[in-house]
Amino acid sequence: MKIYDISQEVFSCCVYPGDPVPKGEKVLTIAGGAVSNVTALSMCAHNGTHVDAPYHFFDDGKKIDEVPLEKLVGEALVVSCDGAPDAEWLEEILKTAPGKLLFKGNAVITMEAAKLCNQYGMELLGIESQSFGPDGDPIPVHLELLSKEVVLLEGIRLAQVPEGRYILHAAPLNLGGADGAPCRATLLEV
Repeated sequence: MKIYDISQEVFSCCVYPGDPVPKGEKVLTIAGGAVSNVTALSMCAHNGTHVDAPYHFFDDGKKIDEVPLEKLVGEALVVSCDGAPDAEWLEEILKTAPGKLLFKGNAVITMEAAKLCNQYGMELLGIESQSFGPDGDPIPVHLELLSKEVVLLEGIRLAQVPEGRYILHAAPLNLGGADGAPCRATLLEV
C-alpha cells in the first residue's frame, strides 16, 4: 500500500503573512543530563498544513474539536488546477467527486468556485496555498465555505501525488475550543 505524506514539516513550513513562525525549544536533553529529550512548541493553529474550523470566522461556528472526523477521513479526489478553476470544468469534477476534493497546483478558489462547491455539498476542500481565496482578499471565500461548514484543509503538498482517488486522513490535533489546528495529512492509494 502506497502512503503519501501531504504535510509540510512544521518548523520549516510556509507561514501566512502576519502569523507567528513555529518554534521548538529543547527544554530537556539527554546530552545535558536529563533522562529524556523534551521539546516545547510555540506556533499558530494555522501554521503549515492545517485545518480551518467554522469558528475561525464565525463566533457561533464549530470549533476544531467539534468538527466531525468523518469530514476529515475518507475518499478524496485529487485534481490538478493552476489559477482559478473554470466553472464548467469544476462542475464536471463536482458531479462525481466523493465529497472531499484536493486541488493540486497553484489553485485560487474564487467566490464562484466556492459557491459551486457549496451547491454540490462538498464537505472538505484542500489546497496547497496557506489560505483559500484570492491573495489579498481571502475572507469572502472563507465566509462562503465555512458558513456551510466545509472543512478547509490548507497548506497541503501534492507535487508527488498523481491525480486520482485516495483515502484521505487529515484529522487535526484535538485543540479544544480552537479555530483551527495543524494536522499530519496523508493519502492512501485506493
